[in-house]
Amino acid sequence: MKSCRSLGTATAGSLLSFLLFISSAHSQDRPPRSSQPSAEEKLLLEDANRERAAAGLQVLKWDNALAAAARQHVLLMAQQYQLSHQYPGEPALAERAAQAGAKFAMIAENVAVGPTPNSIHDGWMHSPGHRKNILNAEVTAVGIATIRASGGLFAVQDFSRPVAELSLQQQEEKVISLLKRTGLMKADASEEARKTCSANRGLGGASALYVMRFEATDLNKLPEALMRKIGSGAYGKASVGACRDNTSSGFTRYRIAVLLN
Repeated sequence: MKSCRSLGTATAGSLLSFLLFISSAHSQDRPPRSSQPSAEEKLLLEDANRERAAAGLQVLKWDNALAAAARQHVLLMAQQYQLSHQYPGEPALAERAAQAGAKFAMIAENVAVGPTPNSIHDGWMHSPGHRKNILNAEVTAVGIATIRASGGLFAVQDFSRPVAELSLQQQEEKVISLLKRTGLMKADASEEARKTCSANRGLGGASALYVMRFEATDLNKLPEALMRKIGSGAYGKASVGACRDNTSSGFTRYRIAVLLN
């Protein structure tokens, strides 16, 4: 590799960094269309998971949607003959991952070009920002794309913490199940709670002693504030309503309202 430069940036819910390995590139092959990783992509996946296992972290699962987003981007990198997370006219990382079908609470990306998968991985691991992405305990999935050009191998790693795709009914059922585990056996879904969920304030046509609207990427636990209210013993019934999250950035969150009486 002739030279190396790394930059990093962070925003709420996402970590983005990139590594530049400067070399000449004049022609390129199209990235593989198969949903299965190529041999070079497998090497980068194995290298990343070896590092994570050594650090006591959960290994990354291959994500076809992330891989599709990475393949679109790696082709542009080779065509443009420069490395970037976004080219003119191209959606930003979160949007292009969402367009490929990914649903996530966190998204991150490494990009590079170098002679081999091993050299690229070694460069990433010696760059603080890229190493942080690979060893981020908060991400659990990855999609990787590579493309061989005359000047080297272009590579993209897209990491995420996926959010399960649940229908509104499934979301309500999960919250109701959690409520019943607290001992609050009278818990069900209601139109009033759904309307309350969709509204920014007030109630959706029903009275309640306590109202909580919350957003979450994981419906395996209830908010602490809600748990404290239920634990007070002042309430005997809960109504639950789920509604759509109107954000369009690609980040996925469940939106829930709980009415206590």
